[in-house]
Amino acid sequence: MKLERSSTLQKIADLLDAPFKGDANLKVLGINEIHRVEVGDIVFVDHPKYYDKALNSNATIVIINKDVPFPAGKGIIITEDPFKSFNFLTNFFRPFVFNTNQVADSAEIGNNCKIHSTVVIGDHVKIGNNCIIHPNVTIYEGCEIGNNVIIHANTVIGGHAFYYKKRSDHFERLNSCGTVVIEDNVDIGASCTIDRGVTAITRIGEGTKIDNLVQIGHDTVIGKMCLFAAHVGVAGCCTIGNNVSLWGQVGTTSGITIGDGAAVLGKSGVSKSLEGGKVYFGVPAEENRAKLKELASIRRIPSILDHLKDLDK
Repeated sequence: MKLERSSTLQKIADLLDAPFKGDANLKVLGINEIHRVEVGDIVFVDHPKYYDKALNSNATIVIINKDVPFPAGKGIIITEDPFKSFNFLTNFFRPFVFNTNQVADSAEIGNNCKIHSTVVIGDHVKIGNNCIIHPNVTIYEGCEIGNNVIIHANTVIGGHAFYYKKRSDHFERLNSCGTVVIEDNVDIGASCTIDRGVTAITRIGEGTKIDNLVQIGHDTVIGKMCLFAAHVGVAGCCTIGNNVSLWGQVGTTSGITIGDGAAVLGKSGVSKSLEGGKVYFGVPAEENRAKLKELASIRRIPSILDHLKDLDK
């Protein structure tokens, strides 16, 4: 999330009423979650396991719960609860405004679009030319839809990220103030859900086709000309290349990368990043031929055990 006007380390620390270290005039240009952080951004970290990742990321300012050494050219703000501090800042700079109209006055809709009367379009949504949007689709605030996009019934674009911190007696949600960008010539099936980025963009690349009942998690970036079959579930912060095929009921863990031209066969579970240009299968997903050989070997185990029993007689 980029700020409308740049701020400084001093001003952000004053907002949080918290001590800081570093050059008070360090420029703050945005607020981002760790997976999509850029130079000039604020990021938060609240566990020692991830201190180094945050401090050595592209972030310029790190909200942290301990006074620790940090690299030159950066700054830290020390708060008791960095998660709450991060939520405070996102609320301050981009407060949630509930859309009260079915189609917001601030929405921008291009030429020659066919939009059903039951569609809900939030504030500052941008829709390109020649789009077809079927009944009961909901497009939350700030999302962008390109040209020649088709969205089928009951799909939701831009819901909150599934990102929570466990407290002693409840789960606290991290605010979602990012967006979704659907590029040109994308088709999205019925009853799909594409979550907005926590602070950045969930992106569906040009020409990609998505079947029914598909879930795309926050901050995931999907390349061009991909095919996703029904019941695919892609977790948050994944990077999926161009011309990738995910067949029915494929699921991924968060933060993985799938390279260009990869294909993952149905019911597979992707637990780690996959190279492009190969076919994968299984749980966990591995190269298809190797996995099939492994399964064939497993099927031989009973006969091998019977053979060993005969040898013992």
